[in-house]
Amino acid sequence: MQADTVFLNAVIHTQDPGCPRAQAIAMSGERIVATGSDAQIRALAGAHTQIRDCGGATIIPGLIDSHAHLDREGLKARLPSLAGCDSITALVDRLAALAAARPAGQWLVTMPLGDPPFYLWTPEAYAEGRLPNRHDLDRASTTHPILIRPPWGYWPAKGPTPCIANSLALARAGIDRHTVSPSPRLEIERDAQGDPTGVFLEHERMPLSEFTLFALAPAFGAADRHAALVDSMQAYNRFGTTSVIEGHGVSPATLRAWQTACDAGQLSVRAHLMLSPAWGRATADDVRTLIHDWAGWLRGRGLGDHWLAMSGLYTEIDESNERLLRAAAAPQTGWAGFCYDASLPRDAVIALLAECARNGIRVSAIYPEFIDLFAQANRVADISAHRWVLCHQIMLSDSQIAQLRDLGIGLSLHPNAHVWKRGSELVRAAGDRLPELLPVRKLIDAGVRTAIGTDNVPISMFGPMSYLVGRTDRTGKPVNPEQAITPEEALRCATVEGAWLSFDEANKGRLAPGMLADLVVLDRDPLTLAASAIASLDARLTVCGGRVVHERTAAD
Repeated sequence: MQADTVFLNAVIHTQDPGCPRAQAIAMSGERIVATGSDAQIRALAGAHTQIRDCGGATIIPGLIDSHAHLDREGLKARLPSLAGCDSITALVDRLAALAAARPAGQWLVTMPLGDPPFYLWTPEAYAEGRLPNRHDLDRASTTHPILIRPPWGYWPAKGPTPCIANSLALARAGIDRHTVSPSPRLEIERDAQGDPTGVFLEHERMPLSEFTLFALAPAFGAADRHAALVDSMQAYNRFGTTSVIEGHGVSPATLRAWQTACDAGQLSVRAHLMLSPAWGRATADDVRTLIHDWAGWLRGRGLGDHWLAMSGLYTEIDESNERLLRAAAAPQTGWAGFCYDASLPRDAVIALLAECARNGIRVSAIYPEFIDLFAQANRVADISAHRWVLCHQIMLSDSQIAQLRDLGIGLSLHPNAHVWKRGSELVRAAGDRLPELLPVRKLIDAGVRTAIGTDNVPISMFGPMSYLVGRTDRTGKPVNPEQAITPEEALRCATVEGAWLSFDEANKGRLAPGMLADLVVLDRDPLTLAASAIASLDARLTVCGGRVVHERTAAD
């Protein structure tokens, strides 16, 4: 057999127990045909084989982001950026230039205040020592309605977050001194006379203003979501990500964007999606009927192929007014990309879990109460073979870890938020329960399948790997360091465990003959670096299905 491509002179961490280290690798079509020494692999090269000498670089399997929200990344470039504005004067100048480039009367909707990826802000971030208001934005234009969108609140991980409108935007939206906020979680700032200042403060992590007060402002359409998705995949490829799992579920609009890109041959990241159902006001009986009807395509690995697949669904319990407000704006989902009415009252969720257990449909959730709810469903029918998933877990006791193991539940952990961004805060809140804070060492030792994800901010999987090894937050303070794991184990969480969560461990997560040719070439070896240095890695070359989907240029 002649290989299409061979990589020689490399340090290859295969994650394959039969051959954990190799020097070279050969690929044919979408698959790996061999790993081994330079001499063994060179023998598979023919006249038409592409030979790449890696010069001692490191190769690892393509990384699998187990909770990616990948679609959001490209959406950030669909709106004009306000990054770098360190004064209200600079902000007004930026907005004025943007307004001048579009017809009078057309909306100007921008990205949030602050710089990506976190969009952190304080009044002190501006030379004037305050936030801009409607009057400042009016200086940019009185003939264009201007709206500065709030960020997805999990990006800055602190609130409140601001949404700001000029006078024409307020008038278009019908907002005046008599306007009442639809929720106490959305604050309308007013001046001494009681008139809106144009500043709206969101006390919810998932914004409300775009679905309520400013529902008439332009929102992301199908073309935006498709183009953004293609851009998002390229951004994730840059950091060696070749597969994602969307455990929070996807809305119909997000699914259409994935399908459009797939049909056009534009996928450079493999996606395993879960359904985010739009339940509306479904009752427990409605849920039972629908789950039974959907079983044929949600069971097991579900529908699709190794590039795009969907199985299982996401659920949560939420009967809040805020959930209803967001859901009423369907099909718009904003930054979320999932349906806001995927949540249900408790009795309907219990019915859903039982019906999913009966039909072999796996369920994903994010709240810790679901450990017991999953156990309750397991008493209806055994779920241990169906890879139910819990994401975003922060605190786990020894008894809960035992439950997870016994129920066969997989985890998708989020070290970006729970170690790096919020570590010190969570340490203080944990008190005597500190040993339970993201206890990854215990999870792995107990045999709980433990994957990691980025949750989109930042998008590099090398960050979560680094934080599980180093266990320090962004201020350098320790975050339950007794639960640190090795770089080798962190790499396994980013590859093998993600493949298991997507029912694809026979095809990806390892570099071995017959596996999909998804790999990353790195300048440095993450298994020999200090923990802090792992986070700064990016890919020299990313290959997905034997095809180069990212290659660093001299300009990079």
